[in-house]
Amino acid sequence: MRKNHFLSGKKIKAKKLKRGLGVSELVQDFCQAYNSARLNEACRILVEKMLNSKKDVTIGITLAGAITPAGMSGQIVSMMERGFIDFIISTGANLYHDTHFALNFPLYKGTWQIDDATLWKHGIVRIYDVFLTTDTLLKTDKFTQRILLDKVAPRGAIPSSEFHNYIGKRLLKEAPNPEVSVLAQAAKYNIPVYTSSPGDSTYGMDLAAFNKAKYKELTREGAIDLHINPNLDVIETAAIVMNAKKNGAILLGGGSPKNFYMQTQPFLWECLGVEKGGHDYFIQITMDSPQWGGLSGATPQEAVSWGKINPRELKNSVVVYTDITLAVPILFSYALDNAKPRRRKNLYLKRDKFVYSLEKAFKKKPLTWTAEELYKKHQRQ
Repeated sequence: MRKNHFLSGKKIKAKKLKRGLGVSELVQDFCQAYNSARLNEACRILVEKMLNSKKDVTIGITLAGAITPAGMSGQIVSMMERGFIDFIISTGANLYHDTHFALNFPLYKGTWQIDDATLWKHGIVRIYDVFLTTDTLLKTDKFTQRILLDKVAPRGAIPSSEFHNYIGKRLLKEAPNPEVSVLAQAAKYNIPVYTSSPGDSTYGMDLAAFNKAKYKELTREGAIDLHINPNLDVIETAAIVMNAKKNGAILLGGGSPKNFYMQTQPFLWECLGVEKGGHDYFIQITMDSPQWGGLSGATPQEAVSWGKINPRELKNSVVVYTDITLAVPILFSYALDNAKPRRRKNLYLKRDKFVYSLEKAFKKKPLTWTAEELYKKHQRQ
């Protein structure tokens, strides 16, 4: 390679800041190096390759930890309204705390410099620098318990998508502020919402209580027969990925939600013998580093070895090592400024159809690949 090959990138300019600077100009002109350049790259991949592309990309977003208490539900809803998000995989905590906003139960700016024993004494719980009262928790639980005891509530073993859709529909109907709720708007726009760890939230605790306790005074059947079957979630998410023309991932944090989305590709080829080729577009915002083993599904480069990322599309993958609450408002605002609204895919209504096609494809393939078959297949690629 000649010297000019390495100097073909845009020249870095030391531009002055000015008043009234917009998000798009900030990203394009001032995010030039280090992690700001990775954020610039994420913005361009999201808009140019995933949203404005003619390739019909199905976009899944994952939500780790508990970011909705920081008020991020509204930012996610803004993307949902424009058709920029097709399905969601989240921790239960994000979905439970999202419900507070729909029900107009307050959360407050607090501080991490506090004696937590004093907070407990006053009936206040803390999520780093966010305060909420135990009364808010109990009122949210009361709403959940009431709607789950309703005769119209689902029963038996169901996917988490059905569980969350039911809660979202009830929020749409009864909550004072459904317009800022991820669950409510997901139900409105037929966006399936999954949780990779059904028992790891207050929703999971409520379900456990209903299936164990005897509500004889409330129901004739005694204990409520309602539980989430994770196997159905694995199959539904894989079916969505298999039926997509192109797959795009926006990963906010890592953790179980990220890997649950990433595992759809290995599930297809490793367990079902259905070759998809890996995800085509990958954006992750995280503070984790790969060398500690906590990046949850690995870097996109490492994920190629698992068949999670399409090696031919690795150039369309980026990891932005920064705080979600800092990067997401910029990333999403850039998308809202520069991408056209998309036609909604209504994936919640297509789940059965997709699962049926997945089962048909599975029946045509061997259960597992032999080592020799895998080697030959990858050699051809």
